[in-house]
Amino acid sequence: MAHLTVSHEVWPLAARFEISRGAKTASDVVVVQIEDGGYSGRGECVPYPRYDETIESVRAAILAERPAVESEGHLVDINARMRPGAARAALDAALWDLRAKIHDKPAWALAGLAEPQPVTTAFTLGIDTVEAMAKNAAQNAHRPLLKVKLSGEKTIERIEAIASAAPDSTLIVDANEAWSIDDLERWLPSLARLGVALVEQPLPAGADHALSEVEHLVPIGADESVHSRDDLESLRALYDVVNIKLDKSGGLTEALAMRDEALGLEFDVMVGCMVGTSLSMAPAVLAAQGARFVDLDGPLLLESDREPGLHYDGSVLHPPQSTLWG
Repeated sequence: MAHLTVSHEVWPLAARFEISRGAKTASDVVVVQIEDGGYSGRGECVPYPRYDETIESVRAAILAERPAVESEGHLVDINARMRPGAARAALDAALWDLRAKIHDKPAWALAGLAEPQPVTTAFTLGIDTVEAMAKNAAQNAHRPLLKVKLSGEKTIERIEAIASAAPDSTLIVDANEAWSIDDLERWLPSLARLGVALVEQPLPAGADHALSEVEHLVPIGADESVHSRDDLESLRALYDVVNIKLDKSGGLTEALAMRDEALGLEFDVMVGCMVGTSLSMAPAVLAAQGARFVDLDGPLLLESDREPGLHYDGSVLHPPQSTLWG
């Protein structure tokens, strides 16, 4: 009989991290471990208040599945039992890890995928003063891709300063739903002039229908507006890119299917993350293969990561070793 445990861990950030919705100084994660027949699999998720998730609600959702998991072990079909979200993502990851250990095969092979290769991840700059963001950009000017969190204030000043401080870096801007349609139309020409590669979730989810009437001078990406495959068709006239996060999709199983369907609908794909440890990022590396944009820098924002963790060579992220996951 299998045994499931759930724990809450707090990982301090290297520095205060602010987006348009607020700031944080630590990452709260939920870790799932499933033991079955002498083997053990782990998964991690980051409950997100924007989606009405808390540590308590995610723990409760996972524990509600304990009878099924413990009776069926690694054969349980958790995706048929749970809705998309962080709770399912952690369980799904733990089950992939467990099956990999039981079958002595890497998760990518069990999923029928090609062996994963290193990917280049964005590095995220949180909201701060123009001067502080420019300084942060200068310190990370060696990175090929910088993702810039923005609010609705001093948008162009911030991007101009960052572009000047890191002239060789490609920039993504992420408003986290903070802009209006008037803001977007006003700022798009300047963002295009500054070479911005992507504007992520400029408008609030549910109010993004106006994107069909705006000339996309810069590609526009959906984050808060897209969770699982069920959302894709309705976004075709609005967005150019969809950001797949395992904590939104409900895990690697859905993320892989979602990636394939998104590409079939002619979206470009971004694979992103919440701020978590390497255990959160590891399964996402499989989904990130071939993605147009990769944003799996969560561990780089932490004061310290779990050991063993993923190997980052600057912004180049290497696939996980089995000692971590999969």
